[in-house]
Amino acid sequence: MKRIITAVIALAALTSVYAETKRMPLARATVEDAIKPNVNLDRLRALGPGALPALAAIYAESSEGDRAVIAETFYNLGWKSPEAKAALLRDIGTQNPTLRLQVQWALGRVSDDKDVVDRLATIMQNDPNPLFRDKAACALAYDQIHLTEAEKVRVYQKLIAALSDVKPQVRHIAILALSIHTGQTKGFHANASVPERQKAIAAWTKWVAEYAANL
Repeated sequence: MKRIITAVIALAALTSVYAETKRMPLARATVEDAIKPNVNLDRLRALGPGALPALAAIYAESSEGDRAVIAETFYNLGWKSPEAKAALLRDIGTQNPTLRLQVQWALGRVSDDKDVVDRLATIMQNDPNPLFRDKAACALAYDQIHLTEAEKVRVYQKLIAALSDVKPQVRHIAILALSIHTGQTKGFHANASVPERQKAIAAWTKWVAEYAANL
C-alpha cells in the first residue's frame, strides 16, 4: 500500500512539473516555426500556453493581415494570456474589418478581465459601424469563455442596460445575446412600444438582481 501511495504522489508531482513546464515562456523561434508559413494549431497546442508570450510579441510586429490570422489563432487556442490581451487591445479601434472582428471575438477567449466585457459592451452600443456593434454582441454572447457564473453577471447587466438604447439594432442584438445566455426574452421586443419595453426591462432588472443574490 505504501508503495502505491508513493507511486501516486510521484506521478502527481511529475504531472504538476509537466503542466508547469507547458506554461513556461518558449523561445520565439520555436513559436515562429509553428505558425510559418501557415499556422499549425496542433503544434501550438502541443507547445502549450508557454507559446503565448512569444506569439503576442510576433503579433505586435506583424502586418494587419497577419495580425488577423494570429488573433484567430488566439481565439482557437482559447488560453488566457495577459500578453495576448494587451496585444489585441491595441487593435480594438482599428477600422480594418477583418482584423477588428477577429480581435473582438478573441478578447474574451484570452482574458476574464472585466474591462474586456466593458469595452465590448461600449462597442456594442456606441460604435458608429453597425457591423462592429453586431459582432461585439456576438462576442458577449459566445466568447466570454473564462468567466465564472458570478462574473457573467456583469455581462448580463451590460446587455440589460443596452435594452434601453435609442438604436433599434442595439436593442435587438442585446436581447438576442441575453436569450443566447439565458434562453429567455422576458417578452422584450426591440421594436415594441416604450411602455412595453420598459415593462420587460423591469423584469430583466429584477431577474439579474435575484440571479446575483442567489450565487
